[in-house]
Amino acid sequence: MMTKQASDPVFLKISQDPFAKWMGIELQELRPGYSRVAMTLAPYMVNFHGIPHGGAIFSLADAAFAAAGNSHGQKAVALSMTINYLAATSPGVRLVAEAEELRKGNRSGFYQITVRTEGGDLIATCQAVVHRKSESLVEK
Repeated sequence: MMTKQASDPVFLKISQDPFAKWMGIELQELRPGYSRVAMTLAPYMVNFHGIPHGGAIFSLADAAFAAAGNSHGQKAVALSMTINYLAATSPGVRLVAEAEELRKGNRSGFYQITVRTEGGDLIATCQAVVHRKSESLVEK
């Protein structure tokens, strides 16, 4: 499968997501049915326990899911997403989320997402479903 480049209209559209940019999430790799994104956990992303907030980790996983779900160039929106937090980490750690398409249907798609530290420690796993719309993601 061919990896989409930064000059590809689909890669460009996904990489310009305002919320992901605000969170510091970077699109690293995109190909049909797959994405990899990364984010460094900032000190303000902690909860009252002093560990990264689940919402920050979920947002990273969701960005990977959105990228993979829309990677075919067809608009896709989330129907559901579940997350399992497996380990805590610390602010300053760089996290990498990968989303992989398990099944692509005409109207839906099923995805597995993992969130790991750059060192490979598993932080969270997710399962998610998209609804595929009939419109193209980018104008032609």
